[in-house]
Formats: sequence, C-alpha cells, structure tokens
Amino acid sequence: MDTQPNNPLHGLTLQAILTRLVEHYGWSGLYQHINVNCFNNDPSMKSSLKFLRKTQWARDKVEALYIDTFC
Repeated sequence: MDTQPNNPLHGLTLQAILTRLVEHYGWSGLYQHINVNCFNNDPSMKSSLKFLRKTQWARDKVEALYIDTFC
C-alpha cells in the first residue's frame, strides 16, 4: 500500500471531511466560505455529499477549506 505523507487528506473520506467542517462552521458558516446552494437551501449531509461527489470544483473547495482550517 502506498502512503502519502504529504497529503493531509489521505485516509479521510469526503463524509468525514464534511462532517468535521459542519461541526466547526455549521451549515451557514460553511455556505459563507463556499457559496453553493446545498449548504444554504435546506442542507443535509446526504444531499451535500451527492452534490460534492459529482461536482469536482466544489469538492476541491471543500477539501481546500478543510486543509486551511485543520492542517
């Protein structure tokens, strides 16, 4: 198995990343950082994960925010 010592997201699922960000910022705070409707209009973990899995630019922003916040 390859290790990725320089990748702070290695081993983290998208759900784990999003859960930690929501716990830290809340949905409204997350929307202020990343302006996507799934964080503002009736947000849920399920709908947000579905959107992020099919929308790479939004996923990139979520991952970047996680790195800036926790790493």
